[in-house]
Amino acid sequence: MLQAAGICKSFQGAPALDHVTLALRAGEVHALVGGNGAGKSTLVKVLSGVCRPDAGRLRYLGEEIALSSPTEAARLGIATIHQDAGLVPTMSIAANLFLGREPRGRFGLIDFAAMHARAAELLSSYGLRADPRRPLGSLGDGARQLVALARAASADARLVVMDEPASALERDELDVLFGAISRLRDEGRAVLYVTHRLDELYEICDRVTVLREGRVVHTGPLTGLDRRRLVSLLLGRPFHAEGADAVTGEPAGPPADEPLLEARGLTRRHVLRDVSLALRTGEVVGLGGLRGAGRSETAKAIAGALRVDAGQVTIAGAPAGKWSIRNAIRAGVGLVPENRRVEGIVPTLSVRDNIALAALPRLSRAGIVSDAHLDRIVATFMRRLGIQAVSPRQAAGELSGGNQQKVLLARWLAMHPKVLLLDEPSRGVDIATKLAMRSLLDDLAVDGLAILLISSDVSELVENCDSVVVLRDGAVVGELAGPEVSEDRIMGALAAS
Repeated sequence: MLQAAGICKSFQGAPALDHVTLALRAGEVHALVGGNGAGKSTLVKVLSGVCRPDAGRLRYLGEEIALSSPTEAARLGIATIHQDAGLVPTMSIAANLFLGREPRGRFGLIDFAAMHARAAELLSSYGLRADPRRPLGSLGDGARQLVALARAASADARLVVMDEPASALERDELDVLFGAISRLRDEGRAVLYVTHRLDELYEICDRVTVLREGRVVHTGPLTGLDRRRLVSLLLGRPFHAEGADAVTGEPAGPPADEPLLEARGLTRRHVLRDVSLALRTGEVVGLGGLRGAGRSETAKAIAGALRVDAGQVTIAGAPAGKWSIRNAIRAGVGLVPENRRVEGIVPTLSVRDNIALAALPRLSRAGIVSDAHLDRIVATFMRRLGIQAVSPRQAAGELSGGNQQKVLLARWLAMHPKVLLLDEPSRGVDIATKLAMRSLLDDLAVDGLAILLISSDVSELVENCDSVVVLRDGAVVGELAGPEVSEDRIMGALAAS
């Protein structure tokens, strides 16, 4: 259905795509995978008409095409569903489904009755039971993705490009999404499925193309390609986790018995109910639970970013008093939030300025910051964390998701924190970054940090944590330590009545 041949694209002299070839077939789901900065997003932009390649050709339905805009791509039958679904939350579901192609009645006015009727029929066919007149923002993430998929199908899209559609979905939502994708495949459409998650890839995709550093390193059927081989292709080396450099200064010795930070009885109406946990020097404590269990709220309360109705935070056994973000930072507490794009990264600022943001007060002398000193700090953390950027002056918003995550980590590590709160640090990052993150957590613990790791991935908690606190409905329902930390125990705590 579509063939890309010899596609090249550079930004500021740095190649993002280097002679990439890709063939998408009708009635097939084709996975596109690769590490952060591998060129996946750039290739999606080329296929959706967002940017034009510097070289190479595109053939669609047997004819050579030159896409000038997303509108041109949509007109030809190429629909792209981005990670945020590209919808308008304040508009109705029906208005989103038919945005730009609303049914018209007399005098060219929108025929709302016809639009709502057609929207209801379309929603029903995709298993969505919702009033099409409701605001789209009232739906959950999974339902929004289905609306985006239904919009593409109703527009007679022959090729559907899906960029990380399932990164924020629960299992039941994922099952519905996969059912809808299977329907597209059965209808003879082509689907390009961009993902970081291997479980999804093997569950829904027929073929896979692997990108690394802007080049295609493998393409072929998933049948017969085992996970170890795929991981090796992604990493560009035999499958093993390599150690990472220590990044925070002098080691602080073995884990201490007394908590460095303790949260006691954190309570906030409708959010948290008497949550307590302790973080010790040199330990990684996991915080598990389903979405909505209160994990992020617990981290924000510990970091002073969420006011609580009751409870307190103690530092080295002493009550912290009136707790705020400023006091938490002064006490050495850093938070890398789950939503890095909204709550973490300042996309218009450079990588350098994003890393330096929290450390500026400490680095200034009489209100003046030494550029040379700042450049040395930024260069150190870019090297040690492997941040891939054209230069420290590149806008952080231009980086891949995993590299943005590393920039946030660098920001707090530059502060030499005592406590680091990591909220879903591996969500939306590639396998290589996940492996590096695992080694990094070990090194940070050896360096003496107390770490709280929040993750919805049970295996990530088991692999990285010394102990795990499990939340459900804003309350602690399980506390596991040492050999007790296992997937079965965590799942049992979540499922217990």
